[in-house]
Amino acid sequence: MQELASLDIEAIKQFALKDWELGETHGLPHWQRVERNGIILATSEVNITVVRLFAYLHDKCRIDNGYDVEHGKRAANMINGIRHTLLKELTNNELELLSKACELHTTTLRTGNSTIDTCFDADRLDLERVGIIPYPHKMATVKGKYYAKNLDEFYDLAALITME
Repeated sequence: MQELASLDIEAIKQFALKDWELGETHGLPHWQRVERNGIILATSEVNITVVRLFAYLHDKCRIDNGYDVEHGKRAANMINGIRHTLLKELTNNELELLSKACELHTTTLRTGNSTIDTCFDADRLDLERVGIIPYPHKMATVKGKYYAKNLDEFYDLAALITME
C-alpha cells in the first residue's frame, strides 16, 4: 500500500471525527471502507494520497444523513481552510484534486481525471450501506465498473483488507 508521504493519517481521522454527530452512516466505518475501496481501485496513475484523504474528509461537512447536496462544496471549502495546517505537505496539485473530488463527489458522474474518478467510485462502492446497489453505468472508472458488475468478487477482495 502506498503511504501518505509525510502526512499523518491518524491526525486526519481525528480531525474528521472531531465534533462528528451524524453516526456511522456517513462516519468512520464508511470512511474506512472508502479508503479500502480506493486502495482496491487505485491504478498507477492514481494519487493514492489524495484518495485516502478524500475517504476521511469528503463527508466531514454533512449537516445530516439525508440529501445534502451542498456538503461536497462545504468540504472543499474546509479543505482550503486546513491547507496550511493538516494538509501543509500536499502539493498544490494534490490539494486541487482533493478539493475537486470532495466538491463534485455527489454531483458529477465522472471527470476524466483518474484520481478524482477513483475517489468517486470508492465512495459509490459503499452505497449498499444505504440500500443503493452500485450500478456499473454510474461508475467513473474501468475498475469501478468491473467491480460493480462483480460485487461478490469485490466483497471477497474487500474482506481481505482491513482499515484501522
